[in-house]
Amino acid sequence: MEIRKTTNSDLDRVMEIYAHARKFMAEHGNPNQWGPTNWPPEQLIRQDIAKGCSYVCVNEAGDVIGTFFFNQGKDIEPNYLAIEDGQWIGDDNYGVVHRIASDGSEKGIGTFCIKWAFDQCGHIRIDTHGDNIVMQNMLKKNGFTHCGTIHVDEDDNPRMAFEKLS
Repeated sequence: MEIRKTTNSDLDRVMEIYAHARKFMAEHGNPNQWGPTNWPPEQLIRQDIAKGCSYVCVNEAGDVIGTFFFNQGKDIEPNYLAIEDGQWIGDDNYGVVHRIASDGSEKGIGTFCIKWAFDQCGHIRIDTHGDNIVMQNMLKKNGFTHCGTIHVDEDDNPRMAFEKLS
């Protein structure tokens, strides 16, 4: 597998992957994270592509099998400025991963994407819905620490905040 920036020609495939992820989450006890709002909207993904912050995971056959948002810097995620019931571990520049999804065609796509992002900066913050047990388990398996609770603009459901430092 390899990671590359998403192009506009990948957009239809990326939206298919998000549709698959919404279905998967609903079937695995997490119908509320993306389902009710049909998250993420295509316009947001177009903006991510234009900003150079959208990435795809490509298998050996050249097929797009996963996607995610990645950016890095100091305090780049406004929703992470306020954390409840805990605190962040590090206070320097960090990378943030959002909207990670796969088509489920191969095992380990999510882990591959997370490891790639971590390799870019050695410090990642990520959040997930409390019902997203699959994501929580993947993050813990990959050495992330649960740091507290954050809130997002998309809905009123609090998110579990995780962080990993090298």
